[in-house]
Amino acid sequence: MVSDESWVVRENISDPEALLHIAKLAEHAERFTDMAAAMKKFTELKKPLSNDERNLFSVAYKNVVGARRSAWRVITSIKNKDSEDEKSPTNELRRKIENELEQVCKEVLNILEKNSLPSETTDDGLVFYHKMKGDYYRYLAEVQTGDKRTESVQKSHQAYEEATEKAKQSLSETHPIRLGLALNYSVFYYEIENNPDKACELAKSAFDNAISRLDQIKDESYKDSTLIMQLLRDNLTTTAPSCYRRALVWY
Repeated sequence: MVSDESWVVRENISDPEALLHIAKLAEHAERFTDMAAAMKKFTELKKPLSNDERNLFSVAYKNVVGARRSAWRVITSIKNKDSEDEKSPTNELRRKIENELEQVCKEVLNILEKNSLPSETTDDGLVFYHKMKGDYYRYLAEVQTGDKRTESVQKSHQAYEEATEKAKQSLSETHPIRLGLALNYSVFYYEIENNPDKACELAKSAFDNAISRLDQIKDESYKDSTLIMQLLRDNLTTTAPSCYRRALVWY
């Protein structure tokens, strides 16, 4: 596992408060592998997580996997004369990145299945974790082929659907978690399913529903909600795939 490379694991720290403190320090220092290691251990000791703790868990792994996703995009865009040689340095590096990305995703999915989802009781927490599950299966699908990709696509779709049904039942149209779910689910349709019509339909519905209830956004979530609404609108006003990729930096 990628987080096992961290000194946090080697030190065998078991105090939840100490782990949380380390995670926050690591975030400020941009040492995201250490942050992920601390939050992985924290999720084993503290159940369920508070909203702030969930966000720390999400941010840690988002940055760890984000670095690999960015590296994979760069290396796959490079057209070298040796690109058709499976043993070339380019392809060796690509496979190494894919292996690391797969390890990170499986680590997160394992945490979600074993710790996060079974212990969660709040509606927003359940939507948050099912959305996260959809995200990490989507990240796997980005780099996989054949039967593996098919399985990851199916599991990503299922997780997004579960999150969407729960969100419709329990979260307002302006809730940032529900909006973030709509944003990422629309990206799934656009980039993974190659279905721009469905992507736009989903994004437009979420944006229109939220804009009609703009006066109902709570003060504490106003900034987050309006940011995601802007990302939804950006994706609706362009057909360029790069726009969707930019959105993924944030959600």
